[in-house]
Amino acid sequence: MAGVSAPSPMDEKAKRTRDLLASFYTNNSNTGSGALSSPATASNLTPRTASSLDSINSSSFDPSSYMSLLVQKSNLENLLQKHVQMAAEIKNLDTDLQMLVYENYNKFISATDTIKRMKSNINGMETNMEQLLAKITSVQSKSDSVNTSLFEKRGHIEKLHRSRNLLRKVQFIYDLPSRLNKCIKAEAYADAVRFFTGAKPIFEAYGDSSFQECKRASEEAINTVIQNLQGKLYSDSEPIEARAEAVVLLKQLNFPVDNLKTSLLEKLEDCLLKLEDESKDVSVGEISKTFRAYLIIFPDSEQRLIELAQGLFSRRYDAARDQLKKRMPSVDLLELLRTIWEDVTAIDQVLPEAALPAFSLESMCSIIKQHILIAFSHLQHEISDAVAGSQSKSNEGKEERDLQIVLENGKKVVMQGSLDLLVEFQQFFDEKLELLPKLKELITDWVQEGFQEFFQNLEKHFLILSGSSTNNGPLGESSASDHLTQSPDKLPTGLVLVMSQLAVFIEQNVIPKITEEIAASFSGGGVRAYEYGPAFIPGEICRLFRSAGEKLLHLYINMKTRKISVLLNKRFTTPNWIKHKEPREVHMFVDLLLQELEGVGIEVKQILPCGVVKRHRHSDSAGTASTNSSRSHPNVTREDKLASSNTQRARSQFLENHLAKLFEQKMEIFTKVEYTQESVIATVIKLCLKSLQEFVRLQTLNRSGYQQIQLDMEFLKAPLKQLVDDDDGAIDFLLKEVNNAAHERCLDPIPLEAPILDKLISAKMAKNRDHSAIPL
Repeated sequence: MAGVSAPSPMDEKAKRTRDLLASFYTNNSNTGSGALSSPATASNLTPRTASSLDSINSSSFDPSSYMSLLVQKSNLENLLQKHVQMAAEIKNLDTDLQMLVYENYNKFISATDTIKRMKSNINGMETNMEQLLAKITSVQSKSDSVNTSLFEKRGHIEKLHRSRNLLRKVQFIYDLPSRLNKCIKAEAYADAVRFFTGAKPIFEAYGDSSFQECKRASEEAINTVIQNLQGKLYSDSEPIEARAEAVVLLKQLNFPVDNLKTSLLEKLEDCLLKLEDESKDVSVGEISKTFRAYLIIFPDSEQRLIELAQGLFSRRYDAARDQLKKRMPSVDLLELLRTIWEDVTAIDQVLPEAALPAFSLESMCSIIKQHILIAFSHLQHEISDAVAGSQSKSNEGKEERDLQIVLENGKKVVMQGSLDLLVEFQQFFDEKLELLPKLKELITDWVQEGFQEFFQNLEKHFLILSGSSTNNGPLGESSASDHLTQSPDKLPTGLVLVMSQLAVFIEQNVIPKITEEIAASFSGGGVRAYEYGPAFIPGEICRLFRSAGEKLLHLYINMKTRKISVLLNKRFTTPNWIKHKEPREVHMFVDLLLQELEGVGIEVKQILPCGVVKRHRHSDSAGTASTNSSRSHPNVTREDKLASSNTQRARSQFLENHLAKLFEQKMEIFTKVEYTQESVIATVIKLCLKSLQEFVRLQTLNRSGYQQIQLDMEFLKAPLKQLVDDDDGAIDFLLKEVNNAAHERCLDPIPLEAPILDKLISAKMAKNRDHSAIPL
């Protein structure tokens, strides 16, 4: 039932008794419940009526109202169930009530038995107390009688004892000079000071009368003691403990030792300087003992000692920073820091107020951070030497062969140097130095920041080293005049191409590897990582080197194009094209141009891989126009010689050229430059031909000048197509554009006849074969 609480735990006997009582009251429950319910019912009668059937447990329970309400709301079956339920509840309540009465009765019986036992035990105590009082009274009376009989003798004994002590003191005073001399001979200065300070009050009271002679002799002896103590204090051979004891004894003799403090501090500073010079005669243990002695001797010198201790370690940390300038390995740096930390611990045990561990933590932070930055700076110098420094060791004959070696050396230095730095920095985590675990998160941040700044600075260094400007536009947008007005190159063009490919290697190989190693050994970070994210951002670095590689590749192409543009400029600005003579052979500038382009091919093939350049395709009309331009203008046939005048032929050709342009499909000449041999060579040739076209447009030509350009362009077609392999459509188009520009700028644009053109080209080719057959 919900209204009955669980019985409390009982011993075995109590449980057995309760079970017997429960069985007894179960058989007589009707009688008991009636006896108990009458008073309960009488006490619960109130004039108030219940509002519901749940008010049976309230203090205002009205049985009549409850029964009326129950009869109204319940049928016969429910009334019978209610009757059975209430009978069971009454039975349980009666049983619990009987058990409660029994338990209280049992406790009452136990308390009665306890009181009886106490009463029987107290009965004999009164007699014993009376006997004890009698004995105490007897002892007190006997003690009083003994005190009375010994009172007079005790006073006499005390008087004799005082006299004996006084005589001993007098004898000590008379023997003091000899005692002091014995102490001086034995160098027992502590005993001498103790004897003299003990007799000093007597000398002050009676030294001018009874003990005048003893006082004078004792003062002479103690002056000797003072001199000897001063000599020991200033002696460098004496240990620091002996000098500290001398100061303590002088202070006990009221000697003014404050004047000695300055001298002792100077000696301490000398010891610290010897320690900084790594002298074998002075150790940190002696310095710590000196500090401890000073604190005892001069308690007010604590601030000065703190300054000396901090100054000592500040100079040692400064010396460590100076050593970092020589690129100290991490192992040596850790050994140096461990030595300093051991000295800090020894001094801190004596002088904790100096807060040397906190000072050392701050100093070690700056030293380790400086070490990491210097390590990255040295790695950058090594990379710069591997790339740019190799130029000073190579000459023109070896330059071609050295480019690939320079690239491989640069790759090795960047990759292996970065990995070596990571391995070196991991030693800061493996070293069992007390302060290093506290710096783990900071070191992680510094390493990540160091790599981020290192790669950023390396990218800037590549651009500065090459002389590249940050606003280089896309290829094909600069004109020939732009190539001529840019600043001169700071490095050979081959090394610019090496740096371009090295930037690609860093983006594609170095950054992923470094990212993997950092994730394995230097992941996480400190406050900076939580607030701003990781310090090392591979995506940003890859973007920088991708952009730098493209800039350097474009710079290489522009440098080569500028060099060739100078040759072209000289070719077209030197002669008088109005008075140009009839062409007899291909001009020598064509050989120089091909020689420069072959040099580009030699450099590019050492550095860049082979690739496939997409061929420029166009419609049939464009192909026809391009093919027709191979012999300048095949529309100009032998029948044209029979025309009425050269002017009509020139106008007819001019109209034909423009009509051909209208039907040609537009061709995208300057596409994105790829890191392949074919792409770079093709781009250089296209830029050179565009520059050549611009130079032609700046001149006014006669018929012979126009024919010379026609001859040169026709001869260039075959070797240029050989260089660019699969991109001959763009070459045909650009050569045709040069011919068209010459045609437009010519006063009498009559081209060479095909047989003459073929004859001159064949002669040039035969001449080149003869030159190549001659042994060097």
